[in-house]
Amino acid sequence: MSESNPPTGLTYKQAGVDTEAGADLIRRIAPAAKATKRPELLGGLGGFAAMAELPSGYTHPILVTGTDGVGTKLKLAIDYSRHDGVGQDLVAMCANDVLVTGAEAFLFLDYYATGKLDVDIAERVIKGIAKGCEIAGCALAGGETAEMPGFYSDGEYDLAGFCIGVVEKSKIIDGQRIAVGDQIIGLPSSGPHSNGYSLIRKVLEHQAVIPSEPLLDDLLAPTRIYVKPVRELLNHVEVNGMIHITGGGFYENIPRVFSDPSHAARIELDSWQRPEVFNWLQQAGNISDEEMLSTFNCGIGLLLVVRAEDSAAAVAHLQAHGEHPSIVGEIVSSGTAAASGQVVIA
Repeated sequence: MSESNPPTGLTYKQAGVDTEAGADLIRRIAPAAKATKRPELLGGLGGFAAMAELPSGYTHPILVTGTDGVGTKLKLAIDYSRHDGVGQDLVAMCANDVLVTGAEAFLFLDYYATGKLDVDIAERVIKGIAKGCEIAGCALAGGETAEMPGFYSDGEYDLAGFCIGVVEKSKIIDGQRIAVGDQIIGLPSSGPHSNGYSLIRKVLEHQAVIPSEPLLDDLLAPTRIYVKPVRELLNHVEVNGMIHITGGGFYENIPRVFSDPSHAARIELDSWQRPEVFNWLQQAGNISDEEMLSTFNCGIGLLLVVRAEDSAAAVAHLQAHGEHPSIVGEIVSSGTAAASGQVVIA
């Protein structure tokens, strides 16, 4: 058998990696990244690593870190060329997780991976990340764009985000102060956020029709970033616990805030207006109530636990800052029975 020799003069570009495209992307996104700059950040994009001072004003600063992705919502965004909002999704999933500890998110890094870099699409995605960083008040400190031919199908990409926050040690919110009788305040979501999309895509598959533009608007609405109104609230009202309703819905996320196993949350299911997109999903997929609460946020993206005597002030303060909060339940003893229209989650 004769041996075949590879052609001489092969280049990285011929192998599928275009470093010039990567450089072009950095040039395009530089203004958006610059708009997120905070005074603590040293240097700009393009270095091997990002450097930053800790924000001032902390006596005993504790670093808080979070990482997440967007999940299979990306598949829906790619299929229908809806790339502009997934960057905000990425920031929200990380910054909201950091927020629930009481921390201030101040640095964000992103990872964008694809088979062949489409600079136009990548620019749309990363500008969305920069927009999310502006909303969250954190700096887009840097990131990585990985072009991996043969690893991803044509047109596909994946995202990961990494957030760093800081909190005063004495002001950490970890659920230790939660007590029976505390009220639970819910803040509305913008839709499914970035969770449950494998089930959403299965529902769409069973429908066997191309979703309408209004339905896509609802399904692909960017995840809300709760940082600024909640951080403002923390300056005025003591918050005993916070819960980001992400993957696993109510049933998996609520117990994460309890440091005392004798505590549970009684949720009044009729205490907020569930967005129509969730009604459509439940009906189109014939999804049970329990499955809905185990998979989706059902219209509530963040829960705040406050003392009963502080609940009115907390609601009023949130309303004054443009939020539409609802008192959705209270802390009870585990083993408490749920009445009609309620669930008790421990």
